[in-house]
Amino acid sequence: MSLLHRGSARLLARRALTNRLLTPATPTRSASTSARAGSTARTLVYATVFTVSAGLFGIYYFDSRSAIHRYVLNPTLRALCDAETGHKLAVKALKYGLTARDQVEDDAVLHSEIWGQPVNNPLGIAAGFDKDGEAVDGLFNLGFSWVEIGSVTPKPQAGNPKPRVFRLEEDNAIINRYGFPSQGASFVVSRLKERIPHWFAVEPERASLRPGDLLAVNLGKNKESPADSIDDFLTGVKTFGPLSDVLVINVSSPNTPGLRGLQNKDHLEKLLAGVTKARDELPPSALTSSRPKLVLKLAPDLDEDQLIDIADVVQRAKFDGVIISNTTIQRPKHLMNANKQEVGGLSGPPVKPYSLKALKTLRQHLPASIPLIGCGGIATGSDALEFAKAGASLVQVYTSFAYDGVGTARRIKDELVEELKKEGKTWTQVVDAAVKELSPAPSPIAEPVKKGEEAVSQLVKEAEYLRSLLEEAGKHEEKVAALVEKRPIPEAIEEGEVQASVIT
Repeated sequence: MSLLHRGSARLLARRALTNRLLTPATPTRSASTSARAGSTARTLVYATVFTVSAGLFGIYYFDSRSAIHRYVLNPTLRALCDAETGHKLAVKALKYGLTARDQVEDDAVLHSEIWGQPVNNPLGIAAGFDKDGEAVDGLFNLGFSWVEIGSVTPKPQAGNPKPRVFRLEEDNAIINRYGFPSQGASFVVSRLKERIPHWFAVEPERASLRPGDLLAVNLGKNKESPADSIDDFLTGVKTFGPLSDVLVINVSSPNTPGLRGLQNKDHLEKLLAGVTKARDELPPSALTSSRPKLVLKLAPDLDEDQLIDIADVVQRAKFDGVIISNTTIQRPKHLMNANKQEVGGLSGPPVKPYSLKALKTLRQHLPASIPLIGCGGIATGSDALEFAKAGASLVQVYTSFAYDGVGTARRIKDELVEELKKEGKTWTQVVDAAVKELSPAPSPIAEPVKKGEEAVSQLVKEAEYLRSLLEEAGKHEEKVAALVEKRPIPEAIEEGEVQASVIT
């Protein structure tokens, strides 16, 4: 073969090889391009989902009324979970800061006062929600000024068998028979101590660690303890006194056998005297340099005579306040949900009439110096205002919070601001007027004996007080005499008969 032919052959071979090598290259480039396009599309989808999710979470997190929670998340949770599971999930979400916060500063008309201490607003969360003190700061972040944890028992106990919580959705109510499930005092103490920083720029004035807010611990007793024993409460006072602003003595749960029996006068006298003595013997708290206030929590099912007896015991024991009320064992006829027949304590709007009635009765038999905290069926700003007009210094919610979620506090406070501004009054003005009108006038005779000029002044006051009583008695006699004169007396009544017999 000539050199020319050999060169042509080599050239053709190279071209063929080049063509074979280049032939698959075109689809390879196409696949690579497609892969890059697919990856870009996925990235765009992920970025869009992330942006939308972050936006929704931002709206949820910074929406103080949390409409998403009220109208979307909570109904979904109720559809998917039983009441107790939903309750536990809510506590965990608050514990880890996964909920919305109240970002709005409280209006000045909401500023309140109790025991001479300023409070940011009158709204608190009642005991029973955060039983073991896991979500204290999460609850404060929702805008509650009073967070009450518990009930806490000295020893751990499981509570009553499940199921023990029942929703009555048509009635916006709940029936529970939890029976004080508690991880015990030691566990809760460790939780409260975890909140305390190792150092403070300024020493805190309150165990809440927040100005204008109060931390309360609700004390219960173990089911196995003797019904008439007060030892569990004394243990609770000694254990939680240094870590709380308020200690609540709970003798009102219907789910612990014999507990409500401690509301009877004889038992209550022993309990309150013992608890007061235990509190007074505590050294001032290293945290706040003070001792906690003592508050009694009552049931709404007490009659007027029982409430009058309790008012007398509370005064003589020098207790600091009363919460009215816990759940009720009564079942109003208007309840619609089938769960109304379940055994346990009923809470929510159906309990409101009972709580308000008990509150008004007790307010009329306690001096203005002993504040009342209203609880039971409060779901709106107008509900809260009703309790203020009945003489409640502060109010608490529970069931409305369980149904409406984390924006409940802000919504109720906003509604309350509107109600107060319509009346042209502040919360404090409404409460002060109600307490002044409803509370009994103080008797100067009950004041401690003084010396010197103060003793003379006290004697004058007592004399004026006695004179006013005599004047009232005289007016009463005049009315009786007028009635006798106007009423015809049968001639058959002989002289010397008891004239009072004609006055019925």
